[in-house]
Amino acid sequence: MDNNSLIQQLMMLGVGTTSLVAEKIKEVSEEWVKTGKLDANQASALVDDFLQQVKTDQSGMEEQFQRQVRNILQDLGVPRQSEMDELRGRLDRLERQLRDMENRRW
Repeated sequence: MDNNSLIQQLMMLGVGTTSLVAEKIKEVSEEWVKTGKLDANQASALVDDFLQQVKTDQSGMEEQFQRQVRNILQDLGVPRQSEMDELRGRLDRLERQLRDMENRRW
């Protein structure tokens, strides 16, 4: 499994969890309206405030999450894509040099 796929799966897990929490808040607020603890406007504001806060925090959480994953992968010694690309380029140059040297012999 590549790193991007893992990150995407973890992000989807976060989105799913957030959706479940939002749904539960909506259910609880509706229950509070039924029992008279909140009026309909307060319940709607509660849900709207929560969803707005999630949207605001989401971009910061995504960046922090990606930074943490990068750090973990670096600690594990997993090379970055740019490092792999650089190594492939160096290998290609060495192969060309070897072919050139072999061709000069013949």
